[in-house]
Amino acid sequence: MSALGSPVRAYDFLLKFLLVGDSDVGKGEILASLQDGAAESPYGHPAGIDYKTTTILLDGRRVKLQLWDTSGQGRFCTIFRSYSRGAQGVILVYDIANRWSFDGINRWIKEIDEHAPGVPKILVGNRLHLAFKRQVPTEQAQAYAERLGVTFFEVSPLCNFNVTESFTELARTVLLRHGMDRLRRPSKVLSLQDLCCRVVVSCTPAHLVDTLPLPPALRSHLKSFCMANGLSARMTPGRVYSLAAAHKRNSFCKGKGARPPQSPPKNCSRNSCKIS
Repeated sequence: MSALGSPVRAYDFLLKFLLVGDSDVGKGEILASLQDGAAESPYGHPAGIDYKTTTILLDGRRVKLQLWDTSGQGRFCTIFRSYSRGAQGVILVYDIANRWSFDGINRWIKEIDEHAPGVPKILVGNRLHLAFKRQVPTEQAQAYAERLGVTFFEVSPLCNFNVTESFTELARTVLLRHGMDRLRRPSKVLSLQDLCCRVVVSCTPAHLVDTLPLPPALRSHLKSFCMANGLSARMTPGRVYSLAAAHKRNSFCKGKGARPPQSPPKNCSRNSCKIS
């Protein structure tokens, strides 16, 4: 996954997804239904591998998807093994009108667990427009997806139904796993109180929060806010932030006279005792 903050880029994140499944389940139809993006890989790819890019909008972020259609034929298994190593997500595709393709999902899961363990997956039942020929009940596929712990979609590229939605859900899962929620959290203000706390802790180091002329409950909330959000205080140039200096300022405000600086002894020969 790549997070690119340059303004010349047309996307914020780049993800690589694999479409896997048996032959003739409609993976090529899913890619062909995507109107945007390039159909030719800039890196080149061998025969038996189809490529398509598309860009989706996810929570205000532009996510570019590289979609690789690995052929379901046995002679391309070695190609699938090489391409699965760099994938961030896998789309398991079967044909709802072909019972044999649904039964073959177990074999693809074993391949993925062997060559790309831990990669997020979704289960997609393709060709919903052929529901009158359905051989795989929706309830059975939903129960199978729950056992796998993955999200289930039934899609139809012909009707443009649930194709983009399935890609978006998988992208959301991948980005959340890589900490997208933490990337967005610092710029999110939930309330006016959080905004005020953010301003205060950005100008005051955490160890000097106790010296602020605020009620104890508010000082405690400021310290908790600083620790919970990981905000690092910025030092103001030309300002003293030592605890000793803060203690002297508080003592002066209470009416205690400050002791004048003492001159070094006349017979002292050390240079460190001299005031420059």
